[in-house]
Amino acid sequence: MTGVARHLGAQVAGRLAADPRVERVIGVDVTAPSGELARLLAGVELHRVDLRHPEIARLLGDEGVEAVAHLAITTAVDSQPGGRGATKELNVIGTMQLLAACQQAPELRKLVVRSSTAAYGASFRDPAVFTEDTEPRESPRGGFGRDVLDVEGYVRGFRRRCPDVVATVLRFAPFIGERTGTRLNRYFSLPVVPTVLGRDPRLQFIHADDALEVLHRAIVEPHPGTYNVAGAGVLTLSQAIRRAGRVALPVVEPGLSAVAGFAKTSGVLDFSLDQLDLFVHGRVVDTTRLVREFGFEPRPTAVAFDDFVRGAGFGPLGPGRVRAAEQSILDSIRRIREAVEGER
Repeated sequence: MTGVARHLGAQVAGRLAADPRVERVIGVDVTAPSGELARLLAGVELHRVDLRHPEIARLLGDEGVEAVAHLAITTAVDSQPGGRGATKELNVIGTMQLLAACQQAPELRKLVVRSSTAAYGASFRDPAVFTEDTEPRESPRGGFGRDVLDVEGYVRGFRRRCPDVVATVLRFAPFIGERTGTRLNRYFSLPVVPTVLGRDPRLQFIHADDALEVLHRAIVEPHPGTYNVAGAGVLTLSQAIRRAGRVALPVVEPGLSAVAGFAKTSGVLDFSLDQLDLFVHGRVVDTTRLVREFGFEPRPTAVAFDDFVRGAGFGPLGPGRVRAAEQSILDSIRRIREAVEGER
């Protein structure tokens, strides 16, 4: 498994190590996990390996690896030293080298790749719902979305060259959860949430715990193909902000980029182009294939989001305080009106 020095990879690897159906779990990452992640990886054999280095091919062959789970896709919510160029190299070149190593692994029978619904992009030309067979109407503007398309292209080539290997691609909606620590979490934690004036995009999320379950099943069970992974139903951005007890700040569309730039400079939040487009156009995917093939249905988007809100609490400006403040304002307005009417 790649990417074990990150929270998602460490959790999945830990679950696999505790699964009696799995004999060994070999965790690979360019850095060593520390703190809580190291504790999650008890029972996992750890190797510090750069996927771009030939050592990965020797590891797969020497250890008789039967399954590879590639989770080391640097997402739009991860920060990488070296900027965009380094991130693209890790995502695209790293995946290309890993798949080349997989072709040389004689015992390999399973490949699972983490992908994203960012592969569909986000534009005003989008269909109401994307299925796994829907082509993006426009190429993603953001670097992460383009990386995902490149990664999936390499996986399609691998499938043609190695038809005896069960290859599974999981396109995850944005993660939401108390412990995910993503930019999306931080966005909804802002006291005042910037939105695009006149836009109320439809959003889907996947609860982090449900994402772990899907990954676990994809690795230990045969599920060839590509699958959308998201919670059923949608929330509009305004609904999500309201449920989080925050206050929306509508700005004109070019202004959102300016706000994002200020937030990045000030260290409050770092948006990507993929996320900015999502907040303008939204994105909804169909999960019928996932539910049918995996026999598992992730909790609905609204339920996942509400669970995140309850768990996060949002400090002193939680939903309860905001609603209490709103009620106090309404009561004050009502008293003023009553006083004015009394004077009349």
